[in-house]
Amino acid sequence: MFKECLDNVRANTPLVHNITNYVTVNDVANAILACGASPIMSDEPEDVVDITSICGGLNINIGTLHKSSIEAMSLAGKRANELGHPVLLDPVGAGASALRTNTAVNLMEELDLAVIRGNISEIKTLALGSGTTKGVDADVADKVTDETLDDAVAFVKAFAEKAGAIVAVTGAIDLVSDGEKCFVIRNGRPEMGQITGTGCQLSGIMTAFVVANPENTLEAAAASVCMMGLAGEIGHSRMQEGDGNSTLRNRIIDAICNMTGDALEAGANFEIR
Repeated sequence: MFKECLDNVRANTPLVHNITNYVTVNDVANAILACGASPIMSDEPEDVVDITSICGGLNINIGTLHKSSIEAMSLAGKRANELGHPVLLDPVGAGASALRTNTAVNLMEELDLAVIRGNISEIKTLALGSGTTKGVDADVADKVTDETLDDAVAFVKAFAEKAGAIVAVTGAIDLVSDGEKCFVIRNGRPEMGQITGTGCQLSGIMTAFVVANPENTLEAAAASVCMMGLAGEIGHSRMQEGDGNSTLRNRIIDAICNMTGDALEAGANFEIR
């Protein structure tokens, strides 16, 4: 199942338009290239309609908002909807400020989103229309654990059904649901949280997977989450004495680049609820 999803990305080389944040833009581009897709970065309102028109999908990340990028997100999203291209929303830091929260909620309301991907605090903010987060990280009180897993699965399913989109909540335990089924994924390493941008990279990769697998978008989204987590495991296993988070970032991207469909299938650690 996941092997086919990755193979389709590499066979089709989908072009992904990213309106993403300037903290992680280079890593997002490299991660998309590593998985076998091709990135374009553009957030100028006069440019984005043309750019998104030639791409297969749109990844919107609100990590570093400014007025022109908000306009660009709306313009590009509406054009992608007109063309039937999947749109992913990564509501980075929703709940941390009124601007972030309102922007994310407005985009969710005005656009037809294929996927919403964020940490549990960000997703709860969108579900409630307001909330608080610890900057761009999930609040400790919200984190998905084995003790809260049943409630978290029910919440993600309900929100996915309400939003009419695949919802991917990433953290120590990842949840990916279309409202009916929920993948509970346990790949990854805690050290990935010490790298700025692993979530942003995943959003770019996930958009590519969804574009390349239009007939099974839920499985494609789950496959991308497993791939990112497995790459974290592989990258960490190759760390040497003296290596730090910068090296881990590079090793994760290398692991994505070198991952085969068979390795992804064998290493994916998930259950379906």
